[in-house]
Amino acid sequence: MFRSLVFVIVSGLALAACETTAPRQVQLGSDGRPLPTVVRINPSDAPRVRQRMQEGINTLRAQNGLGPLQPNAALASAAATHAQDMSFQQRPWHWGSDGSSPMQRTERAGYRGNFVGEMISETFETEFETVNAWMTEPETRQVILDRRASEIGVGWHQDSNGKLWWVVVLGESTSPFQVAGATPDF
Repeated sequence: MFRSLVFVIVSGLALAACETTAPRQVQLGSDGRPLPTVVRINPSDAPRVRQRMQEGINTLRAQNGLGPLQPNAALASAAATHAQDMSFQQRPWHWGSDGSSPMQRTERAGYRGNFVGEMISETFETEFETVNAWMTEPETRQVILDRRASEIGVGWHQDSNGKLWWVVVLGESTSPFQVAGATPDF
């Protein structure tokens, strides 16, 4: 039942975010399963896609009594770099082609907080479908709902065939001004 509720909520967010809603024609392969629908992300769409993924994750966190995640440029850089590297390697996994771990990549990108977790995906699915899939898996659900997380970086790479390589990195700010509700006195 909870999975259904999550799907309904994420689907609702997807519909709300769409400027126009044209029905997608589902084509079936020879095995009777739906063929992937290629969703193209144009460079001009990047800020909206990033924001929608962040908002979807923040909605799920709020439903679980957790505070919202704030965007962080260093985490986004680490995520985007790893998404491109996964495409280069042609496999979704947490290790970089240079042997780097997610923690090493966030440090290399200049992140000064504490690494919390990384979620990855190789798919033809939109940001909404990807977050929904992550919420059904215990390991990635645990990262999304980690109480320590306060910052988020969203990245992706799209191959020429339309395949999307998603990476979301969560971190815990160590800045006194990033504590929920705190603002600097400038």
